[in-house]
Amino acid sequence: MILPRYHIGPSSITGAGKGLFLDEPVARARVIVAPDAIPGVHSFDDILSHPDAASLLPATVRWFEDRYTVSPEWPDECYINHAFLPTGLWHLGFVFAAADLAAGTEITVDYRHLLAPGQEEDFRDASSGERIIGYSWSDSLRASTLALAALMA
Repeated sequence: MILPRYHIGPSSITGAGKGLFLDEPVARARVIVAPDAIPGVHSFDDILSHPDAASLLPATVRWFEDRYTVSPEWPDECYINHAFLPTGLWHLGFVFAAADLAAGTEITVDYRHLLAPGQEEDFRDASSGERIIGYSWSDSLRASTLALAALMA
């Protein structure tokens, strides 16, 4: 569920297609996205063993440990694009404002938190050209927890 008013429009990120944009300001550390309507979670191995795994992977997001949600219906949350310097902080399925965000801001998160450990995106970071490779669960949880604590301070 996306909490502030928003719209989907052409992304400001080269090659990203569409993006999710705020229609109102959001204060630092406020929740932008909260998980809802999650029908189930799956292990990454279960997803990979599915006959149409290749079509499911773009809609697969790590929620916690080795548990992933799959959203092939592509809800609006799926229009949040990647950035190594994101406007949103991904933490346990929630997206928090990484700073005070103005209306018109495109919401981005660091996809390394969403991928399986060692899983590589089939595209590179648009700003740096660097590969996007999934963090281990412990690295993701540690980094997002420290970043969230800093936002809340």
